[in-house]
Amino acid sequence: MADSEQVTTMDHILQQITAFIRRLEGMDTAITSLTLETKSMRSEIAGFQTRVTGMEHQIATMEDHVHKAPEKDQELLILRSKLTDLEARSQRDNIRLFGFPELAEGTDTSSFLRSVLPKLTEITFDPPLEFQRAHRLGPKRKDGTSKPHRSSSAC
Repeated sequence: MADSEQVTTMDHILQQITAFIRRLEGMDTAITSLTLETKSMRSEIAGFQTRVTGMEHQIATMEDHVHKAPEKDQELLILRSKLTDLEARSQRDNIRLFGFPELAEGTDTSSFLRSVLPKLTEITFDPPLEFQRAHRLGPKRKDGTSKPHRSSSAC
């Protein structure tokens, strides 16, 4: 009986080992599945990291734009002012008179024109002439420009 008892014990141990091996095989399948899921999660996390990095870059760019906005606003105000000035200049009625000797107008170009134009045109202006602006332009300078030497404005 001792031999049969040993065989039974050995069969029992063998059955236990076989069952343990089956459980290990099941664990191996589970571990393989977990490994695949972990790789998939790593891939997704890498994708999220890439998106977060891209969003950080976009946020930094937007912050730069926000910080530069006051400078752009100031630049826009300057450009609007220049545009207004150019539009005003283009709407003026300009008359250029040639042939007056250098410095004939003295210190007040508007007064000079108010006295000379009625004599030259033989017209009596009633009410008297008014000028928005009067500028004295001299002959071309040596550098080729004809910038005003001085100017005076009238009411």
